[in-house]
Amino acid sequence: MSPKASSKAATAKRRMEQLADELDRHSRRYYIEDRPEIADAEYDELFRELQFLEEEHPEWARANSPTQRIGSPPAEGFKSLPHLSPMLSLDNAMDEAELRAFVDRVARLLDRSDEASNEPMIGEPKLDGAGVELIYRNGRFDAGLTRGDGTVGEDISANLRQILSVPMQLDDSAGKLPELVSVRGEVVLPIAAFKRLNAKRMKLELEPFANPRNAAAGGLRQLHDIDVERLRSLEFRAYALEEGRPKELETQLLILAQLESWGFLVSPECTLCKDFQSAVAFHQKQLAARDSLPIEIDGTVFKINNLALQVELGSLSRTPRWAIAFKFPPEQATTRLVDIEAQVGRTGALTPVAKLEPVQVGGVVVSNTSLHNQDEIDRKDLRIGDRVVVQRAGDVIPQIVRVILADRPTGKSVPERYRLPTNCPVCGNAALRLEGESVTRCPNIDCPAQLKNNVWHLASRGALDIDGLGQKIIDQLVDLEHVTRLSDLFALERQSLVELERMGGKSADNLMNSLAKARETTFARFLIALGIRHVGATIAEILADAFVDLGGLMEATASDIAGIEGLGPTIAESVASFFSDPHNRAEVERMVELGVRWKTPSQVQGERGAQPLVGKTFVLTGSLSAPRDHFKERIVLAGGKVTGSVSSKTDFVVAGENPGSKVTKAQKLGVEILDEAALTKLLGES
Repeated sequence: MSPKASSKAATAKRRMEQLADELDRHSRRYYIEDRPEIADAEYDELFRELQFLEEEHPEWARANSPTQRIGSPPAEGFKSLPHLSPMLSLDNAMDEAELRAFVDRVARLLDRSDEASNEPMIGEPKLDGAGVELIYRNGRFDAGLTRGDGTVGEDISANLRQILSVPMQLDDSAGKLPELVSVRGEVVLPIAAFKRLNAKRMKLELEPFANPRNAAAGGLRQLHDIDVERLRSLEFRAYALEEGRPKELETQLLILAQLESWGFLVSPECTLCKDFQSAVAFHQKQLAARDSLPIEIDGTVFKINNLALQVELGSLSRTPRWAIAFKFPPEQATTRLVDIEAQVGRTGALTPVAKLEPVQVGGVVVSNTSLHNQDEIDRKDLRIGDRVVVQRAGDVIPQIVRVILADRPTGKSVPERYRLPTNCPVCGNAALRLEGESVTRCPNIDCPAQLKNNVWHLASRGALDIDGLGQKIIDQLVDLEHVTRLSDLFALERQSLVELERMGGKSADNLMNSLAKARETTFARFLIALGIRHVGATIAEILADAFVDLGGLMEATASDIAGIEGLGPTIAESVASFFSDPHNRAEVERMVELGVRWKTPSQVQGERGAQPLVGKTFVLTGSLSAPRDHFKERIVLAGGKVTGSVSSKTDFVVAGENPGSKVTKAQKLGVEILDEAALTKLLGES
């Protein structure tokens, strides 16, 4: 290979790795965090670039490449359930030529080249929501799960039961029901409900939902403090019947009719398109009507109508050959970037916000849009005064797509590059950006912009678990300046609580008792409560084990912390930076002065007595008979250690129902697998 060819190949390999990592990050934010950073069109562009490069260089394609996956793994906290059959994604067509290529490919696979344009298809609106599978046994709703990774999803049955358009019992008036039925469809949030919920959230000074899709997906995946009103506002629209198809149904059109007869809502726009030309006409009709529809759609799905031909065409690893999504073009407009303002969010993130000359995009006037972070500004080379192209990502979130460089002044008149402020605009504390992260943050836990969020986190179940300290009480405490810094919680007096709305004497006494109880905690829970970036339950336990007391941790350098097994440089920098901040140190010391305390390892050791599991490492997986914290506490009290992943250093894996990949990995490594009974025996509790 010539030096020039070698250099080109190396560049391609680096780009493939970069694209795979970037797509993984965007998939996580879209499917798991419900906070996408980029528009679908931008994601599709990156995805297609990676597909092209993998076709050119298959030897460098990752086995777990985003092009080979359907969604994302189920999130922690939900029971995992397998789909009855894979829940695949769809290939995209971005224009008529790509739709024509799909039609021609179908004809070629079916050996019908002379009839390339004439295979009837069903045109359905491409719903912009969250895909789910509903399972019915003997006509009764049994379970519902998210798409997950296409093979395994999250069990969200409890939340789905709140959605009024999800039938709890199928209508059998038209005939006997199959024993097992699997229905696929999309949960969406109607636009009217989206506006109503956001108006209410803004009135309560809560952050509004970014778009109907995120609000729907986030609603389905609520674990605690369930927002029933949001769930009741959601709508399920059915579009596929995977299990339980009556034999007489031979077309997708009849499938949709069957779903309606059982009591499901089916999009009324679904239409039989007899050929390619009528499919294009249907798509154009949908595009023209999109702003008048009651729900968000972002394209048209075309499916071969004949079910036997669907079977004949089959599927690839992540997509069926018999269906395609014809995406709508994103709506765009041009305007001027007037200013960039740094705003501080509830979590301390400094977010640059573009101030635009008001412009209509897709029927909505846009004057502000998030620029996300400094990297985004640098990547797009945005400068105040630039003419820019704006589009509405997902038809709701406005975003700047690019600068119109031809309109930018040259020479000495070129605008300066924008840099985020080095100090928090709200509290003046030095801002911090950790290595490897894209977000700049204010690390001051008493910053007014994030105080309410920090109080809520400290009081949460996984931290100090302060019963009765909900969001409305926190809002009043901060707004009335009873709490102006985090440690003020432990200096509250009963009289301050009695003065709050809907807080009687008994409720005030209960909250005072909860605060007193919260003062008695563990070192690990205290570290979680401080809200240190990257410090969750597992990292807090590692830190608590490694440092005998708080003073040692507060004086530790990033290098000291990075030397602890299980902690990397990013976590080490985060922890060291937190404790080096004078504001944070003062808060920690004041909390201790106000009575927050925990037992030292020697005190705990003396109380525990015999510890049969000293030196043993456990991993918990699957659905157990009680919350995992219950089992974790029993193991830790017996001297054992609980980690989140299986490795060669793991001694035991405790497996409940539907344990997933951790058991498979344990078997490969020869790690002993226990059920609950075996764990109880090991603990000496039987």
